[in-house]
Amino acid sequence: MITRRTFIGSSALLAADLFGAPAESAKPSAKLEALGAAALREAKKHKASYCDIRINRYRNQMAAVRLSPERGTGKTLEVPSVSDADSFGFGVRVIVEGAWGFAASPVVTPEEIARITAEAVTVARSSARLAGKPVVLTPVKAYRDRWRSPFERNPFEVPVGEKLELLRAAAAIVKEEKRVRSAFGMLRFRSEDKYFASSEGSSIQQLIVQIYPRLGATAVDLKNRLSRTRNYDPPGLSAGWEYVLKIDLKENARRIREEVLEHLAAPPVQPGRKDLVLLPSHLWLTIHESIGHSTELDRALGYEANFAGTSFLTTDKMGKERIGSEMVTFYGDRTYEQGLATAGYDDDGVKTTRWPIIERGIFKHYQTTRELAPLVREKESRGCCYADSWSSVPFARMPNIWLAPGKPETTLEDLIAGVEDGILIDGDGSYSIDQQRYNFQFGGDAFYEIKGGKKRGMISRVAYQSRTPDFWQVCDGIAGSSYWAQFGSPSDGKGEPMQVNAVSHGCSPARFRQINVIRTD
Repeated sequence: MITRRTFIGSSALLAADLFGAPAESAKPSAKLEALGAAALREAKKHKASYCDIRINRYRNQMAAVRLSPERGTGKTLEVPSVSDADSFGFGVRVIVEGAWGFAASPVVTPEEIARITAEAVTVARSSARLAGKPVVLTPVKAYRDRWRSPFERNPFEVPVGEKLELLRAAAAIVKEEKRVRSAFGMLRFRSEDKYFASSEGSSIQQLIVQIYPRLGATAVDLKNRLSRTRNYDPPGLSAGWEYVLKIDLKENARRIREEVLEHLAAPPVQPGRKDLVLLPSHLWLTIHESIGHSTELDRALGYEANFAGTSFLTTDKMGKERIGSEMVTFYGDRTYEQGLATAGYDDDGVKTTRWPIIERGIFKHYQTTRELAPLVREKESRGCCYADSWSSVPFARMPNIWLAPGKPETTLEDLIAGVEDGILIDGDGSYSIDQQRYNFQFGGDAFYEIKGGKKRGMISRVAYQSRTPDFWQVCDGIAGSSYWAQFGSPSDGKGEPMQVNAVSHGCSPARFRQINVIRTD
């Protein structure tokens, strides 16, 4: 009888063997291709019109350190934490009699793959009895390729002790000031080995490595019962350990230590209509919620509704609805180097690409998969199919979305100089948006008053409210490409059961006129 320990150990060895071929190879592992062929043979035997298999290995590691006072003693407690998890298995999709079937297993053997493929066929036949229109997929080329996100040193090869020491040193600098109650540092690492084979001839192997850093400070005014935070959130990137060495945690620890104290003493905002200058570290989240989710086609069609709602951008608006001002252009892009949603190919086997979502303020294109594209009369998928696990069904997920920069000569100082009464916002914070991605409210991490075209000191308790088209139509200034930066999230949730994907959004600082600003407490 096989024990759980033995099973896990053998699975780890098998995964290492399957994905351990030289990364320099331009072709997928022969062992992976042989396993993929087992699914395709079984699907053909059962007369499936389509079949694909994904064999995936995931690893997630987190190292963190928190420094906080021990109650009643005044001593500083140092609490390190480490987690390291991996997952390995495969999932098979088939189309039989015009309907999808899916099944998955953590036992990666030719016999199990054949059994699970037959099970997926059974699911498809059962679904066909209830299905309406048959599934139609847009055409796709067959690819045999191997792709890897760029990195120099795999972060999983760096000792955990080295990671913890780096975090501890940075957190200690934050905590040097007594009024800073707690300091927190974290490094999160994720890798995704994935193999895809389809009955249409594709065989694709990919490796994606991602890093998410964070350093935070909390200051407390016990007398006035106030608490304020300031964070250093370098962008999460598809990158290697070399990125951690570039972000200079120690130097930024000194900066946020001073800024959290300034935030603690900052006066509250005077509510009213104000001009906003939003930095990329903040604006990425507004892009994500108002533009990213509203242009997902399954939301617009009502297929995705229970988790975070549908979209005000219904299909009759495609190609003609004004969402932003003339200077507002957004691109969907799964090709940009180091983007969190960047890959060589999606989970439909579609080669990733870049395309306009909004051009000069007009809504042009949705995010699509091979199944969704025909529903808006498009002949090709935009490459937005993704599953967060070998055991999950792939479906439409958000690509990286970029706001195009303004004229090269436009500077951040130019944007500020054009504001008589406004606020500069840095970093993301709380947010709320309705079930059609229309009405919203956003906070931030740090707020600076702008008076008479000059940036002044910090203010606090700020949030702004607007509606998606109203907000983007009053964007009248975007800094040039030298200011452009990408930020993002490792855990954008969607679907039932919920799946998460990582996504980046990039922009230059941008200015918005006469937005409603409220005081939050």
